Amino acid sequence: MARGVYIHIPFCHQICNYCDFNKFYFKNQPVDEYIEALGKEMALTTEKHPEKFRNIETIFLGGGTPTALSPEQLDKLLTSIHTYIPMNSVTEFTSEANPDELSAAKLQVLFDGGVNRLSMGVQSFDQGLLQKIGRTHSNDHVYETIDLARKIGFRNISIDLMYGLPGQTMAQWEDSLAKAFTLDLPHFSAYSLIVEPKTIFYNQYAKGKLYLPTEDLEADMYDVLMQQMALHGLQQYEISNFAKPGYHSEHNKIYWDNDEYAGFGAGAHGYLAGIRYSNHGPLKKYMEAVEANELPIVHAHEVSQVEKREEQMFLGLRKTEGVMHSIYEEKFKTPMSAHYDVVIKDLVSKGLLEQDELGVRLTRKGRFVGNEVFQQFLLED
Repeated sequence: MARGVYIHIPFCHQICNYCDFNKFYFKNQPVDEYIEALGKEMALTTEKHPEKFRNIETIFLGGGTPTALSPEQLDKLLTSIHTYIPMNSVTEFTSEANPDELSAAKLQVLFDGGVNRLSMGVQSFDQGLLQKIGRTHSNDHVYETIDLARKIGFRNISIDLMYGLPGQTMAQWEDSLAKAFTLDLPHFSAYSLIVEPKTIFYNQYAKGKLYLPTEDLEADMYDVLMQQMALHGLQQYEISNFAKPGYHSEHNKIYWDNDEYAGFGAGAHGYLAGIRYSNHGPLKKYMEAVEANELPIVHAHEVSQVEKREEQMFLGLRKTEGVMHSIYEEKFKTPMSAHYDVVIKDLVSKGLLEQDELGVRLTRKGRFVGNEVFQQFLLED
């Protein structure tokens, strides 16, 4: 049973230097035709799996940049979503957004279309760093857009921040955090830069022209992040996510709970009926498949029981609450210790995990080396 729906809008007016998502420059793209194709894909999927869409809890518009669309295009997209996705159980409807693209007209269309959560890509409050990473907005855009969104009625607003950026100092990071806290938002996400293949930064790195903070400085930035969030009343509920009570991202929790969701759009991923799948990335291939009344799936993989157990652990351990014994046993009909007793005891002895009668979770020390911990749960035969 799908709990969530992800919808990919692969268009951007500006490509960021670190981004490896499936995206295209907006200019001269068949945007209206793509929105039509999205509606058709939703129709094809919900017709094939009607029983899987009875209790959708969350919808997430991601990208690319959904707010690259015009108000008319956004309205058309939202109309399709309401037409093909049962909305009776939806409690959280998120749209990603760029601060310099959210006009009053777009915000009103989103609000009227049921979007009740905004996730804005701010990344930094240092204008020099923003230029380095390929962002086009200013701090004024951020302040003005959040003020406008609140006036229209949005209360659940999150911003993304990044650390470990090229040439970034601790002083710049602390200043960005201080400016972020003046906004009094209920949710923040903060990620360290990962240099991914097929990005502008990767090409610079390969040529020895990308100067990144040391691993120790990046770890110190993460330490300051956790301290400052706690001081400002924001609970760390996942490795990179912090919220006031009642403002956790319910959509992202579906991923970390290893539950099922549908993915629509070019390059989107989904997990339905025990199968993880991904769609064609190129617009032409995606749209041709949909126009031929075919699901645009390019790769599908039936997840084995061993893989499901592994995913339950390494996704669930991202959450501060960790993996609950009761939920693990309910899903797999055996206790966690039957599969991972040796691994868990080893990681507990190293101070990276803690375990009690409720479950297993990362320690504060473990959060700094989360990926190394997660890897230990991928060793099953």
